[in-house]
Amino acid sequence: MTNLDFLAVTIEIDETGELRNVSSVAEAAEILRQNWPVDRGKELSRARRACLDAMEGTGSLEEARTAFVAAAKEAGILVWNSAWQF
Repeated sequence: MTNLDFLAVTIEIDETGELRNVSSVAEAAEILRQNWPVDRGKELSRARRACLDAMEGTGSLEEARTAFVAAAKEAGILVWNSAWQF
């Protein structure tokens, strides 16, 4: 298995305002499965599939990260995307 770490994405994980830096496909997949604030969504489904594909070697790390960021935006929990340029 190749390295599945990526540039950190910061999300707000619950209503307390607690922040979490997500920096790997495995961590993203776990959060999407267990701690996601919404049950449904087009981007959520896409992110779950992209993370699984990356872990199975049939998808890319970049696709998984991009899909995770989109799902976080959809859920309204994206705080910081370390790939943003200023």
